[in-house]
Amino acid sequence: MKANLGSADRIIRFILGLGLIAAGMIAAYPEPWNWIAMGVGAVLAITASIKFCPAYAIVGASTCSSKGD
Repeated sequence: MKANLGSADRIIRFILGLGLIAAGMIAAYPEPWNWIAMGVGAVLAITASIKFCPAYAIVGASTCSSKGD
């Protein structure tokens, strides 16, 4: 797995991921939506942590800088 997430992308994903996880746990969403929010948040946080997004790999996109971010 070659890294395909740049620093700014990783920071945004991590913040959004933690926010969605917290919102799913704290907010009074109806039953399926709290789990969906936490699941999407977990995916965002994990992809930020490992510097790799499978969706970017499928379409050939990358936000990683040329110097190896």
